[in-house]
Amino acid sequence: MSKKKKKTMIIILAVLVFLLLEWLFIGYRFDFGPFKSLGDIRMAKLPGNAESYGMDTLEELENSPLKGKRVLFLGSSVTYGSASLREGIPEYFAVRLGCEVTKEAVSGTTLTDDKTSSYVHRLQTKVDPAEDYSLVVVQLSTNDASKSKPLGEIAEGFALSEFDTHTVTGAMEYIIAYCRETWDCPVVFFTGSRYDSEAYAVMVQRLTELRDKWGIGVLDLWHDDAFNAISDAERQLYMNDNIHPTKAGYREWWCPEMEAQLLEYLSKIG
Repeated sequence: MSKKKKKTMIIILAVLVFLLLEWLFIGYRFDFGPFKSLGDIRMAKLPGNAESYGMDTLEELENSPLKGKRVLFLGSSVTYGSASLREGIPEYFAVRLGCEVTKEAVSGTTLTDDKTSSYVHRLQTKVDPAEDYSLVVVQLSTNDASKSKPLGEIAEGFALSEFDTHTVTGAMEYIIAYCRETWDCPVVFFTGSRYDSEAYAVMVQRLTELRDKWGIGVLDLWHDDAFNAISDAERQLYMNDNIHPTKAGYREWWCPEMEAQLLEYLSKIG
C-alpha cells in the first residue's frame, strides 16, 4: 500500500473514531442518538433518582375516582420522564389513583403540528380511538416556547375544522375537541413549574383563557409562589435542569400538587 493510501486510511479511521466518540458523548450527555441509552448511566447517578424515590412504593389513594379506569397521558420529555429514568407523572398516577395508563410521550416534540412527532399527529395516528379513556392529561410543552412556535388566536367556535394546528393555541383547541368527540371525557392540561421563559409564560396565560372557553382542567404549577419557593438544596434534588424533574421531583414536589388539583377538578365536574 502506498504512503498516500495509508495516509488516507489513517485520516478516515481518525474521522470515524472522532464521530464515534462524539456520538458516545452526545448519548451520555444529551440522551440522543444511537447511544442515547448511555444517558441512563448519568441519570442513575443523580441523588434525586435513587431507588427510594421510585413510584412502586407509593400507597394507593382510598376511594380514587379513577380506580380501574384508563387515562391517556400525551406529552413530550416531561411526560416521558427523560431525567427520571422514564418514571414520572403517568407512573405516579397509575399507582396513586389505581388507574390504567397509556403514555404517549416523545421527547423534543411540540403541540404545534408541523412534524409527524407532534402532539396532534400522534394523537391522530398513535392512539387507538376505540380505547375507552376516562381522562386525557396533556403536557403544556416547553418545546413550543423554546422553538418559538406561533401562539395563534382562540377560535370563535368549537368545530375541529376551525383550529389552526400550526399554532400553539390551535393545536391545544384541536386536542381538546378531538378528545371530547372521540372519547367524551374530561381533558386536563398541566404546566411545568416556573422557570425563566417569557414565551412559556404567555402559553400558560393562553391556557387559562382556553380553560374559560372549554371548561377544561388546568393543573397549574406555574403561578403559585409558595409552590415554586423551594430551597436551592431541594431544587438540586428535584430537578435535573430548569424543566425536567428527577424521580424525587415528581414524587415529592410536582405530583402531589398535581394530584390535589386534579382531584379538586374531578370533584367539581362530578
